[in-house]
Amino acid sequence: MVTLYFFTPKRYPLITSHVAKNLLEAESHKIKISLDLGITFSEVIIDNQYIHFPDSQILNKNELKSIVNKDTEVYVLINNELIKIAMFDGKTYLKLRNVLPNTAPTLEIDGIHMHRIKNITPWEDSKLKVLSLLPLKDKKVLDICTGLGYTAIHASNFEASKIITIEKSISVLKIAEYNPWSWKLTDKKINIIIGDAYKIINNLKDEYFDKIIHDPPRMKLAGELYSKEFYKELYRILKPNGVIFHYTGAPGEKRGINIIKGVAERLKSIGFSVKKLYDIQGVLGIKK
Repeated sequence: MVTLYFFTPKRYPLITSHVAKNLLEAESHKIKISLDLGITFSEVIIDNQYIHFPDSQILNKNELKSIVNKDTEVYVLINNELIKIAMFDGKTYLKLRNVLPNTAPTLEIDGIHMHRIKNITPWEDSKLKVLSLLPLKDKKVLDICTGLGYTAIHASNFEASKIITIEKSISVLKIAEYNPWSWKLTDKKINIIIGDAYKIINNLKDEYFDKIIHDPPRMKLAGELYSKEFYKELYRILKPNGVIFHYTGAPGEKRGINIIKGVAERLKSIGFSVKKLYDIQGVLGIKK
């Protein structure tokens, strides 16, 4: 028995420090600016004291001045009030983290960002993971750890026929609902299962999936998703010649820890043919 999550986009203006600066420095009473992190551009009207948004909300300029130096925050404008997109769910602190102007944000959990952001955007980072699995046309894909949904969305964009994606935290999905780059999670081809992937995997059919995207948190946060027991289940649900991309990141690299090597050895020990992809920080496994 699995529980599906029905993703519902929350469509409000989003404000970052970049947007705030541009609005405050505008020389005209009208300006075209993105209020959805770079996806579209809208006309905003400015007077001496207030900013007037397309959805009829207004904001005092002094409110914008208070966030111009908060470069990593993303704010949502609801009922004429700026609210930071972040929450504490009783265990962890989560926030939508701005990376660059007008591009996809990342998710940050207890100060750890869930995508590579150095010399690459979170969107492109996710796309590279999916590119390693091409072709995806008419393929069934399992995406483990939905997060903001970028890998599931890219899999859909590359014409996968069905994507099942698993996310443990409802809080993560609630944050994603404010993120316009996540809104294609409403795609009918994408099914979001809410729950613990380590347990849910046991209920999935033998040799059902053509491809798997395994993008877990760091090992210290979810060690069970790096275990041989879990890898055996991934092997079981893959079709013959099916392929898995296992993202690892590079934690501990400066201390001489080679997590890619360890993951590759465990995958190989249960029957996968493996290839280490250091450029995108992961391992490709093929079911023999």
